[in-house]
Amino acid sequence: MQTSRWRIWLSILPLLIAFCAAPAARAQQPTAPASPEATVPVAAPPAQAGPTDVQAAPATEASRTIQPARAIPRELSPWSMFLSADIFVKAVMISLAFASLVTWTILLAKLAELALARRRVNAALRRIGNARSLAEAQVGLGARGSVVAALLAAAISELRLSEGRFVESGIKERVASRFSEIVKSESRAVRRGMSMLATIGSTAPFVGLFGTVWGIMNSFIGISKAQTTNLAVVAPGIAEALLATAIGLAAAIPAVMIYNFFNRRTRSYLDLVGSASGAVGRILSRDLDGAPGAMLRAAE
Repeated sequence: MQTSRWRIWLSILPLLIAFCAAPAARAQQPTAPASPEATVPVAAPPAQAGPTDVQAAPATEASRTIQPARAIPRELSPWSMFLSADIFVKAVMISLAFASLVTWTILLAKLAELALARRRVNAALRRIGNARSLAEAQVGLGARGSVVAALLAAAISELRLSEGRFVESGIKERVASRFSEIVKSESRAVRRGMSMLATIGSTAPFVGLFGTVWGIMNSFIGISKAQTTNLAVVAPGIAEALLATAIGLAAAIPAVMIYNFFNRRTRSYLDLVGSASGAVGRILSRDLDGAPGAMLRAAE
């Protein structure tokens, strides 16, 4: 009887195990992977990625960041460099441009002034060339505002002041002193503006160099802030700084050349004034050889 019971339990046991295992299998079925093929595409990219692919990714990103700078380069024309320059460098450039404008203005003004003065002196010398007395020379010259008229007026004035004390050597000495003062005054007048040309010619290169040093210093400060040694980053700032030196040279070189040109022209004009002084002195000597009283009455 007991043997038959054990046989019954042994036959029922497999059925119970299968019945209990079926719900567990059904509960695990939704979370299980559908098939081996479905997992292959997910795991395939990490498996196929090699060292070359890992190195290509940063290069691509770097090329993407550099590409816009290459596509839109910074304009480096003189005007754009002036606009993008530092405020101090701009002030230096403006001052040098103003100095250059002053140089060319002095050139035009002095050309007209010297040409007109030379024409007046030559015309006056032609009028008094054949005069036999100061009175005749003054009548022939008229009331023309030239240095020759001033020389004649000085000679006649000295004769009037020396009335009653006619000593030929003393009169000539005093008249020569007056002539020397008139020539010096004319020299100062004709050389007006020359000192400005000399100042611009000697200082403009150093002013431009000062602006260049300032701009390059700012460029190196920009290098330290950007933490890069790429020349494309610092080249615009250095070009802007060098533009100040170029403007300084453009202002200085014409100033020096114009100064040398007018230095020769003024010496030539002053030689002409010296000739006029000599001509008036010869007329005075003729008058002194005659009757002083008649000379004064004719001058009056």
